This record gives sequence, C-alpha cells and structure tokens, in this order.
Amino acid sequence: MARIVVRRQVTRIELGAPTRRAEDHLAAEEPLEIRVGGRPLVVTMRTPGHDVELASGFLLSEGVVTAREHVAAARYCAGTDDEGRNTYNVLDVTLATSLPAPALQRAFPITSACGVCGKTSIDAVRTRSRWTVADDDLVVPADLLATLPDRLREHQAVFDRTGGLHAAGLFDGRTGELLVLREDVGRHNAVDKVIGWALTQGRLPLRGTVLMVSGRSSFELTQKALMAGIPFLASVSAPSSLAAELAHESGLTLVGFLRGPSMVVYARPDRVDASSAVEAVAPSGRAVTA
Repeated sequence: MARIVVRRQVTRIELGAPTRRAEDHLAAEEPLEIRVGGRPLVVTMRTPGHDVELASGFLLSEGVVTAREHVAAARYCAGTDDEGRNTYNVLDVTLATSLPAPALQRAFPITSACGVCGKTSIDAVRTRSRWTVADDDLVVPADLLATLPDRLREHQAVFDRTGGLHAAGLFDGRTGELLVLREDVGRHNAVDKVIGWALTQGRLPLRGTVLMVSGRSSFELTQKALMAGIPFLASVSAPSSLAAELAHESGLTLVGFLRGPSMVVYARPDRVDASSAVEAVAPSGRAVTA
C-alpha cells in the first residue's frame, strides 16, 4: 500500500545560523483512479488510505449511491510503478445490479483542491439529496461547539508529522463525541472519506451530527454534507457566498470562523444555543456576556 507520509532530504535555512541538511516528512499525494464497473469515472489527487471510503463518499456526493447495499464490492486493480509493484492507485467499484448505470460525465483528472470540477452548470451541481436536514431538531450549545476545533486538531496524527493535511471530523451534536476523523491533502477528499465511512457503516442519514472541517466551507462541502443528511457544518475559516446561500435554502446550519470563544453563524442560527456562552469580566469589573 502507498505511504501516507514520505520522507525527503531538505535544506533548512535560518537567518543567523548555519545552513543544514535534514530529513523532513511530507504528506503523500498520489492519484486515485475511481472506476465503476470497470469504466473510468474520475482521477483525484489524494492522500492514500481509506480509499474505499473515499470512493464510496464520492459516489454518495454525486448521487450515484445512497445506501451501503448499493456498493456491492470494491477492489484494487493492477496498476504498477516502474519497478512492477502494485501502486494501489486504481479502485474499481461494483454497484448493486438494481442500480442504473451512472452517467460518466467526469472521466478526467481533478486536483486535491477541486471537488466539483467538470460540472457543466451550477444547476447540475445542486444534486438532490435523498434526505432533508431542514427538520432536524439538533441544537448545539455554543460552549460545546467552541471545543470542536481543538478536539479536531488533537486527533490529526498525520498533520502533526507533516503540517500539510486538511481534516474533517464528524461529531455527535448533543454529546460532542468524535465519531470519525479523516485527513487528506484535499478538503473534499477528507469529507468524502468521512461520509464514505458513514455509508459503509450503514449510518446514513447522519441526523444530529456536526461536520467540522479544518479549512473553509465551500459550496462543494456544503453539498456533500447535505447529501449525507448532516444538518450542521462548521469550519475554522470563512464560507463562500454560494455555500451560505445553499445552507440557507436547504435548512443547514453553517458556522464559520469558529476559533476559540467566537464564531459566526451564516444560516439557521436557531441550532446554536447561545445561552451557554460563558460570562466574561470586563476591565471595569462589570460582568458581560461573551
């Protein structure tokens, strides 16, 4: 199996100190060709590992599958390097015979930064989910929500070694329990691995959960959350305008700039219980609500 972390000799330069050679760790980035029934569907740049979850999550987000039983099998195909070793970079997914053959409209490379590349129009991106999140009665205390970025960071084992991976974590919105965390060089890949895990575990729809991502919330990540029935998406950075629009239209709670005690709610603020905000003491000694 391909490595998640790659060692490389580097030159370290620090002003006022001697230049030195050292070994550094880099997050691996390799292509994964996803095939369906032997037919090429897409090539995505990803961090190797949890490839079946990645493929399953991608097919879910594209609306090809909606349940565990829709994926009959997944196996690596022959793909070799210059020395004849299997690269494990070609994965063929067999769908249940009851499913119609998917329209293979994206059979070309996409990068680790691209999640909806190749769509012919914005209307085609708005894949309709099997589930709605608008009626999910989840309410998350603000103080619990504020702990999620640090909890996500604590479990980023590969990031600790490389500093070069995105993370997506799925939390129980009522208890704060971390259900699963996945890392990848691509933000959308990390999310695909999370929802692919849920698909393979038969846990869809993901009602009552919070999807926490380490970067920004784009339209594509919002769409993926909706396709998995996730009612709450939070990120440490800003959402895009289209992500906020889609969240508002779909009834998904969207939180950005979740850093320390502060956050910005862009859609469905009723799912954030601000009464749990901790009281701070102003310099004058007068109590104020943070």
